[in-house]
Amino acid sequence: MRAATLALVLALAAPPAAADEAVPPEGMSLLEEGAKLIFRGLAEEMEPAMREMAEGMEDFAANLGPMLRELSRLMQDLSSYHLPERLPNGDIIIRRKRPGGPEFGPGGEIEI
Repeated sequence: MRAATLALVLALAAPPAAADEAVPPEGMSLLEEGAKLIFRGLAEEMEPAMREMAEGMEDFAANLGPMLRELSRLMQDLSSYHLPERLPNGDIIIRRKRPGGPEFGPGGEIEI
C-alpha cells in the first residue's frame, strides 16, 4: 500500500512530457499553413502595384528635388518667415518677419 501511494504521488508530481509541448496540435499547424498561403497570395497580388508606386515616388522625388532646392535658395532661413496662411481665395502666402513690424506702401497698403 505504501509503495502504491508513493508511486501515485510521484506520478502526479512529475512534469508533463516535453514531447506534448514541442508538437503543436494538428489544427494549429493547419491554420498557420493557411495563413501563410493567404499572405503569400496577397504579397504576389500586391507586388506589381507596390513596384509601380515605388517608381511613381522616384519620379515625384526627382521632380520635387529641384523645386525644393530653389525654394531653399530663395528663403534661406525659415525662421525669418511666419507660418503659411491660406487666403479666402485659396492662395497660400508666407509672410516675411520684419524686425520693425510691417512696412506700409503709399496709401497704407501692405506689400505681399
